[in-house]
Amino acid sequence: MDHTYAKIERSARTRERVRKIVTYVLLAVWAVIVLFPFYWMILTSVKSYSAYNSEYIPKLYTLSPTIRNYIDAFTTVSLSRYFLNTLLFTVVTTALMMVVIIPAAFAFSRLEFRGKNLVFTLFLSLMMIPNELVIITNFVTITDWGMRNSYIGLILPSVTSVFYIYLLKENFEQIPDALYKAAKVDGTSDFKYLIKVMLPICRPTIITIVILKVIECWNSYVWPRLITDDEAYFLVSNGIQEIRENGFGRENIPAMMAAVVVISVPLIVLFLIFHKKIMAGVSRGGTKG
Repeated sequence: MDHTYAKIERSARTRERVRKIVTYVLLAVWAVIVLFPFYWMILTSVKSYSAYNSEYIPKLYTLSPTIRNYIDAFTTVSLSRYFLNTLLFTVVTTALMMVVIIPAAFAFSRLEFRGKNLVFTLFLSLMMIPNELVIITNFVTITDWGMRNSYIGLILPSVTSVFYIYLLKENFEQIPDALYKAAKVDGTSDFKYLIKVMLPICRPTIITIVILKVIECWNSYVWPRLITDDEAYFLVSNGIQEIRENGFGRENIPAMMAAVVVISVPLIVLFLIFHKKIMAGVSRGGTKG
């Protein structure tokens, strides 16, 4: 009997080891597939122009790395100014959006007013509208208001998000009603309850929304390209296109890849710092009750 139990235990341990090995192999293969484009981007950015163009068959390494491409990325176009423009656009847009969506989510989750469910349903229906139609409408509106080539024109269409309101509303609704009723009995105002109770409890989701909005603003391309043709308001995404249009973007691929690396680094660092908060916020937003 003991021999049979030992045999079964050894068989279970063997199956567990095989399962782990297969899992780790699959994860390793997937990691290589996901990370290879980043490796290729960095590798290309440190290859010289002549070395890159002499490779009839692309090589997975280089014996003579150079930083010349990074120097060209900043000297050929005003990439540093585009960085400052993007930073201003990102910070202001994200801050204004939080000012808009937090009270909206609080109103839909805690306050009672006539037509609340109908209004929220109409809000959600806006998510069904293709972005192309929204961009056209925003472009006509901003142009008619004379806000082209201005920070207001860049920022205004991005200061709200139905999806983020919905995500935050779902989180607010997970907070027990007893806390809200107790706060009202103590004479706490709705605004104070929101600031002192709800926001601290939902901090992971708040951080997640902020980070996602920062990434969205940093990667914004279509709207800035449509609404600005003045270099003073160009963002980093426009800088890449400007490199291409200036003549060396299509030919000097290493220099263009160097600019892409520089633009990508802040977002990668941001994700590495806050990835646990992002996962916690997303998992909390997907849990009800």
